[in-house]
Amino acid sequence: MNVAVVTVGDELLAGQTTNTNAAWLGERLDERGVSVERVTTVPDRIGEIARVIDEYRAEYDAVIVTGGLGPTHDDVTMEGVAAALGRDLEEHAEALAWLEESGYSRDDLTAGTADLPAGARAVHNDEGVAPGAVVEDIYVLPGVPAEMKRMFESIESEFAGAPTYREEVVADEPESALLDRIAGVRDRFDVSVGSYPGNSVRLVVQGADEETVAEAAAWLRERVELAE
Repeated sequence: MNVAVVTVGDELLAGQTTNTNAAWLGERLDERGVSVERVTTVPDRIGEIARVIDEYRAEYDAVIVTGGLGPTHDDVTMEGVAAALGRDLEEHAEALAWLEESGYSRDDLTAGTADLPAGARAVHNDEGVAPGAVVEDIYVLPGVPAEMKRMFESIESEFAGAPTYREEVVADEPESALLDRIAGVRDRFDVSVGSYPGNSVRLVVQGADEETVAEAAAWLRERVELAE
């Protein structure tokens, strides 16, 4: 399974808010064997949201969108999702009923709080007010991290793929000097190798077979100068 993550918010693009949601989702999806192929941040503009979602839903198994939920003037994500699918926004009876059961009367709620794309499945917000939604292969979650995490946990069983195994080899050599060993391990084993230089070079070996990954990492450890 492969997915794209779209985070929405002018404040993310301006650097006023750190995009922790994308990092958390990437890690959580990776644990479930799901490949995150794209992470994109877009402004609070309906056209931009719709354009990116329309493009990504044609390429990936699912699109996860976070941010821009609610009834305020810059909360336009639901409108963008609806536009991408050619649907109208409608007051969602189930979402409204759940909010009322949670203690929010219609008079308490700002107009539009429970408006979702037509035909959407509501995802309840146990940490806040604005509901999320699932519509076709698009999952719409809040931008507030605590709300996003709790909501994703309620639907994460819908994301599953083949597990990926990893081992790390830390080399005390320049990255350029390791190219022959990196090529060698890739030729001999069905694995990928990521190279991440810093004070030392982290070589991350990963693949679908745990034993193969272990053998490849052992092969590398025998052939590089290991950092202490």
